[in-house]
Amino acid sequence: MEDKFIKNLYVSGYRSYELSIFQADDPKIDYIKKFFKRKLIEYIEEGLEWVIISGNLGTELWMGEVALDLKGDYPELRLAVLLPYTNFSSKWNEVNQMYYNSIIERADYINYTSNQDYANPGQLKNNQAFIVKNTDGCLLFYDSEHEGKVGYFYEQALKYQERHPYEIETTSFDELQWFINDLLEEERFE
Repeated sequence: MEDKFIKNLYVSGYRSYELSIFQADDPKIDYIKKFFKRKLIEYIEEGLEWVIISGNLGTELWMGEVALDLKGDYPELRLAVLLPYTNFSSKWNEVNQMYYNSIIERADYINYTSNQDYANPGQLKNNQAFIVKNTDGCLLFYDSEHEGKVGYFYEQALKYQERHPYEIETTSFDELQWFINDLLEEERFE
């Protein structure tokens, strides 16, 4: 981030189930959102214009919500949702679909990298390839010691970075825990 202007940032990370989060009111979500809100503000203050997500449950939709909330203080910020195929959330339960729709309906830009319903895993890989080629960098909630589906994007971003300028920032579980500890310490003294 220090030596490259990031205008378009892909934000992704663990799916909610990979974090053992199964309820919308799980307190872990608030801490994750607070952490990434601080991160996004740093990027915005450096010139970030677009937050891009691909609509996955968990980190991506939480960051979509954070980006939309930040528009109150940073009206120039935009949210783009680049979905891998049509009817992306059709197999999700009603609660998850409602949450997804609440983010999608307020996004500034929505499009698909495949104009058909799910047909094969290649649609997911093509979506990731499109995103990595059309963003300046990524902010990932990803810890190499803990597997997750975001690891596929991370590997693709590393390969792309070998031949192109591309910023990759990852957040580990330890980094998030240090943030939570500091936050709890701050709250104790308020």
